[in-house]
Amino acid sequence: MAKYRCTVCNWIYNEEKEGVKFGDLPDSWTCPRCGAPKSAFVPEGVIREYEEYEELEIKTNVADKIIEQLEAFGVKYIFGIPGDSNLPLIEAIRRSSIKFILTRHEETAAFMADAHGKMTDEIGVCISIAGPGTTNLITGLMDATNDRSPVLALLGQIPELYLGSEGLQEIDQIELFSSFAEYVETVARASQSLRITMMAIKAAYKKPGVVVLSCPTDVLSEKLNDKVFKPNKRLFKATNAIVSSHENIIKAVKLIESSKRIAILAGWGARHSGETLIKLAEIIECPIATTSRAKGVINETHRLAVGVLGSIGTKHAANAIKSCDLLIVIGSGFRQANLVPQNVKMIQIDIDPSRIGKTFDVDVGILGDARKTLEKIIEELEKRNSKAKGKMKQKIKTDLEYLSNIEKIRNEHFKELERDSTDLSVPIYPGYVIQALKRNVDEDAIICVDVGDHTYWFYKKFICEGQKTYFSANIASMGFGLPAALSAKLDFPDKQVVCVTGDGGFAMLMADFTTAVREKLAIKIVVFNDGKLKNIKKEQEAEGYVTFGIEFPNPNFAEFAKSCGGEGFRVKYPKELDDALKKAFSSNKPSLVEIIVDPSSIAPATKRAD
Repeated sequence: MAKYRCTVCNWIYNEEKEGVKFGDLPDSWTCPRCGAPKSAFVPEGVIREYEEYEELEIKTNVADKIIEQLEAFGVKYIFGIPGDSNLPLIEAIRRSSIKFILTRHEETAAFMADAHGKMTDEIGVCISIAGPGTTNLITGLMDATNDRSPVLALLGQIPELYLGSEGLQEIDQIELFSSFAEYVETVARASQSLRITMMAIKAAYKKPGVVVLSCPTDVLSEKLNDKVFKPNKRLFKATNAIVSSHENIIKAVKLIESSKRIAILAGWGARHSGETLIKLAEIIECPIATTSRAKGVINETHRLAVGVLGSIGTKHAANAIKSCDLLIVIGSGFRQANLVPQNVKMIQIDIDPSRIGKTFDVDVGILGDARKTLEKIIEELEKRNSKAKGKMKQKIKTDLEYLSNIEKIRNEHFKELERDSTDLSVPIYPGYVIQALKRNVDEDAIICVDVGDHTYWFYKKFICEGQKTYFSANIASMGFGLPAALSAKLDFPDKQVVCVTGDGGFAMLMADFTTAVREKLAIKIVVFNDGKLKNIKKEQEAEGYVTFGIEFPNPNFAEFAKSCGGEGFRVKYPKELDDALKKAFSSNKPSLVEIIVDPSSIAPATKRAD
């Protein structure tokens, strides 16, 4: 007697128990549990070996094999929320070595996967149910798309049998994600499931970017006994050995040698090239600015470091770019058109050809890995200098007045930071908060920065000396900071992880502070509490609008943290701040320091230097 399984709800029809052969049931018969038609049933758990006509039991299903494939590809965490349409995957995760991190909101799950990709260059994975769970992922996935983080989204979907019939929680997932994802496919057949899982991972690493698998629950439950693909045979990532032609290197070197006021702008693509950037800058004797995403790539106390370029950056970075006659852009698509003079010459180095010349005319475009390309340029500069021995040695004839002016503005900036560190105004001055943070944070800390007015204060006034920073750069989404900190602590448990956020951004996903408590992730959260969306106030005033719709009453965030099982400290006076930070940072629990900052102190946006 045979057994047949409902592919919608997994109920088993047992011929021996029911007393009627499945084939003898009328076509109008439906599953007594879920109402699925007779056509939704399949023979349960057998595979026929045709040579020997021997039936063998299959113990694994499609969901098991998808998760087994992700295990083989090195996935350690999956972030998300379980529900009816993804339960086969959740059960497969439970039996695997992958750790499932339950979040309070799918947006948190997507941001955590996104942050994992940014911080490790390895694929992050999030999971949701159909319908609202799927739509809740979008903001975090859009951040991963725009910041080029490899992320896989596993979407639960209603049974394939009911697709197109307006089933509960049915949405067109393929249409929804196709506009921005690198790869979007439905797992429509058991036989294709492992192959499209492999292809999705390949696509995620290609750009990198977001890939999506829509997983109907009935297909997930189908039996499958296929072997997973071996990563060493199937998964090949782009290497860091791509270097442009020697001809382009020579062009770049000649342009460098003919210029007098050179500046370097390092972006995210140069994040593994800190020492090489410094070496090139010292040979050329030129300032180095970074994009916001690359803040911390170089030690910002170095004499040639000028901080972040952009509206959230420093005046001396803007001045260095505005006054240069050659700009070397490394690993950045670079959209700061308002900060660059139109007549500047440009060398642009990027591993993505579509980003070279995207914003400006480029004199020398070099397709290649940032560090390898910089090493080749340095090698050529040193070679040409070495050949000039006995003659007039070749040197970059740097304009000393150009450097002197930048140094003057830089020194004024550091004096301003010293004044901030002693400003005991009440309510607390935001600049004082940044310097107190700087006094107490570890040199190798990971700092996850949310979006708001506090972002300007941090990027202008925090001097990185080994700290790594992460940010929602291109989509600039509030709510990124907390999930990113959770992910960072999972990946780097021995590092101090700090989330710098505002009351607006933190409140969006603050429920996931409980996730930190449950998972024993001792993250540190610094909340700028000013009771308003201060960055929006700045934008309204800049456009000549009346300030409106930006104020809200806040809970006591410190008490909230305590109620969740963490540590909470509320600071109203500047003299209390260092002590609160020390206690929070030394705690073995998730800790939050809520700081009542001056609502009238707004960080100005940096414009082109005059």
